[in-house]
Amino acid sequence: MDIAPLIGERFSKTEFAALVTVQKPVFQDGRLLVPPAALEALSEEAFRRLSFFYRRSHLALLAAACGKQGTTENERAVIRSLLDNAVIAAEGRLPLCQDTGAACVYAWKPEGVVTGVDDRALLERGAVSAYRKHRLRASILAPASFFDEYNTGGNLPAQIRIEAAPPPENAALPCYRFLFAAKGGGSSNKTAYFPSAPDILYHDSWDNFLREKIEALGTAACPPYRLALVLGGLSPEENLETLKLATTELLDDAPYFTPAGNGNAGAACTPAVFRDLFWENRAMEIAERSGLGAQLGGKRLALDVRVLRLPRHAASCPVSIGVSCAAHRNMLGFIDERGVFLEKLEENPAEFLERAFKKADSALSPEIETRRVCFDVPIAELCEKLSGFKAGEALLASGKMLVARDAAHLAWRKLLKKGEPLPPYLFRYPVFYAGPAETPAGCVAGSIGPTTSARMDGFAEELLSRGASLVTVGKGCRSAIWTDAALRYGGRYLIAAGGAAALIASRHVVSVKIIDYPELAMEAVRLLEVKDLRLFTA
Repeated sequence: MDIAPLIGERFSKTEFAALVTVQKPVFQDGRLLVPPAALEALSEEAFRRLSFFYRRSHLALLAAACGKQGTTENERAVIRSLLDNAVIAAEGRLPLCQDTGAACVYAWKPEGVVTGVDDRALLERGAVSAYRKHRLRASILAPASFFDEYNTGGNLPAQIRIEAAPPPENAALPCYRFLFAAKGGGSSNKTAYFPSAPDILYHDSWDNFLREKIEALGTAACPPYRLALVLGGLSPEENLETLKLATTELLDDAPYFTPAGNGNAGAACTPAVFRDLFWENRAMEIAERSGLGAQLGGKRLALDVRVLRLPRHAASCPVSIGVSCAAHRNMLGFIDERGVFLEKLEENPAEFLERAFKKADSALSPEIETRRVCFDVPIAELCEKLSGFKAGEALLASGKMLVARDAAHLAWRKLLKKGEPLPPYLFRYPVFYAGPAETPAGCVAGSIGPTTSARMDGFAEELLSRGASLVTVGKGCRSAIWTDAALRYGGRYLIAAGGAAALIASRHVVSVKIIDYPELAMEAVRLLEVKDLRLFTA
């Protein structure tokens, strides 16, 4: 798929700033000679900025969502948390999200650009430097055997794809272009591919498909989402790559079909990719009517939608759906004869917080002040207290919780399989499903927020039946497996707003320390004390 024209459009509309500390390339004998150090510096600075700053376009959508008709108070609370979080992260210490993502680089390199090195190696080295210098979370696991894994440290490897590309139209000199993305595991897990039959190419069939798949997204990946769907593609790989690029805003300038079906794509349908505005509006309507909302019910499941159509083989009709979550981390960069440039991100997001909320607006409703819950009581007493709340009600939690997720649960399962008892702490404290980023200097904790609760549902019977892990805190829906176990054994579930990890670390964490399995790094079991942490009963 030739998306070079679309890339050119997107770059021409984007504001960039030069990296003045980087040695400039040299244009010589018709070629652009790029110093190898420029690639490493570009990548390092890109992933640093991505971790702490948003695009203005994303912040503007969040702010606008607050004023839309039908936005619920819970949704306003979530969006306020996200904007507060952006303000705290912009200080440059606590990253926007505890899951600082897999490092992804797309690059388009014209024939006239010469580096003389392994570009991938230099771009990866820059990404690793950013993750290590700024104490970003190392989330990548490599196989030690088919089933055993280890944390690679530094978030290695990066996903890097470099394509040969023609120079943009009207460009006299070569220009090396880049898209940098930090993609979290939660939003990646919502990517779904469907090798469909051609009968989906009818209004009612496609409409039914949209309703089914959008409603199945759930809220575990931290909405409000930037939602994308792609129909077509000459292969599954082309379809899914288009989907990923669509969630980064890179393909927003694709030609489009109007509801009449004859938009600026032309009757011959020659573009490799085009948008359909009718189905984008319809998908947004479905998202609003789903009732899922911005994590806790309502209308704001999605901030916007892109529906793209590609050519396809006559025997295949690939379809995919995916999201970029509340931690929408994408930025552009380029290198030409003038120097090395990165897209300008918003370093003063307080403007958008003020736009969405009047200064007199309190972050807490008067009602929530009366719903304070202490976690430093016996678990049976805590369960009894929580049973008095209605689903969706907000409360303020203070006290100690365990921090544990996938790897810790597997370690506890191994104990049971060996006939050994579970650790006593599992019977004493609520369990917060989370994996924090490293703690920066001068901070009590690294960015910390909830991970997808459903990933722990398979452990429900073996834990709850023993009276362990009776109160859990996470995000998203639970499966019938967990719900059935909770009904039998008296389990309780609370939701923390996803996407506000810097906010939680800065304003609500009192202390944190590792108490078990330190070898699990970010997945070690920790004891966390919080004060006035807003949670929602589920």
